[in-house]
Amino acid sequence: MKKLFVLTSVLIYLIINTGCQQNLKPAFGKEDEIIVIADSTVWNDYYDFLSAIFEKEIITPQPEQLFYLTRIDFSNFKKYQNRKNILIVTTLDKDNEVTNYVKSIIDSSALNLIKSGEEFVIKKKDVWAKNQVLVILVSNSLEELRIKAFKNKDNLLYYFQSASDERVMKNLYNPTYEKKDLKAKYLKEYGWKIYIQADFLEAINNKENNFVWLRRSPNSDMERWIFIHWIDSADARWLNKDSVIEIRNRITQKFLRTTDDKAYVEIAKEYLNQTEVNLNGKYAIFTQGLWRMNDYSMGGPFVNYVFLDTKKNRLYLLDGSVFSPRYEKKSLIQQVDVTLKTFKTSDELTKDEIDALLKYLK
Repeated sequence: MKKLFVLTSVLIYLIINTGCQQNLKPAFGKEDEIIVIADSTVWNDYYDFLSAIFEKEIITPQPEQLFYLTRIDFSNFKKYQNRKNILIVTTLDKDNEVTNYVKSIIDSSALNLIKSGEEFVIKKKDVWAKNQVLVILVSNSLEELRIKAFKNKDNLLYYFQSASDERVMKNLYNPTYEKKDLKAKYLKEYGWKIYIQADFLEAINNKENNFVWLRRSPNSDMERWIFIHWIDSADARWLNKDSVIEIRNRITQKFLRTTDDKAYVEIAKEYLNQTEVNLNGKYAIFTQGLWRMNDYSMGGPFVNYVFLDTKKNRLYLLDGSVFSPRYEKKSLIQQVDVTLKTFKTSDELTKDEIDALLKYLK
């Protein structure tokens, strides 16, 4: 996944004025809300392209947005400086409070880069609160800002999304209640590990078919599960979008079935998005969509990563799903997603890390 290019010489005055970062209180507010500081006279123009970038709709199967934009007048900015996600938007050709504020917090060299059109993004973490994201978008004119924002839309969204993922993972992770014995078992038997919360249960561990299924709150109205499947001596040509669908459907038809064995899980192809991503330094195909029982009795959202371990010539499929008919599912699928990203093979661990984990074997 692309990284956002950052100005290295900006926010000097901001850093001086915020004091010691160790004394910052945690940021608060909704995880999916972005507070936008923008002048009211041009907000509608900004919103046209900002909404297309940040308020992308996902199907869970109910339509939900990745983020929600909330514009705040500059006069109220201080009241919102402790929020998780802050976006300041302006253009240099406007004479208003937001423009003057942005000019006051960046140095002359950074301002010259913006005026020359070389830069338009300023980003910083932990400015007024811990685990906070601040992004400033500024260009010479509205049209220039719109063009640059659309050109870098994936990077802009990724910056907020990755920061949100980090916060969610910090809230999820609890080493005291982690199932380290299961992690150790999988590391010894299969050569990989993944973070396992204490309330996840091992539903299936099938060595013959290289399949592990972990479930949280099974048979409830707020169930989450993850499964790991791998294929040894894999053909690199299998790492393609069509194969991902075929492999997932094959393995879920075999293992994710109703208790009476009459129905099984499959992909609902009507709502499917597949992209190429960087998964912890590895090329992977990311699939997001909806699963359903083949008899249409139930369903929900899922996320899936497939990558090839070139050292072992092993194709991995990491998959997470949610069944929560009575609740919004976006935050639940995000929790599953960040859990999948904790997956590591033994080759990605140091000897000390391996030895420390294997001590928990039962």
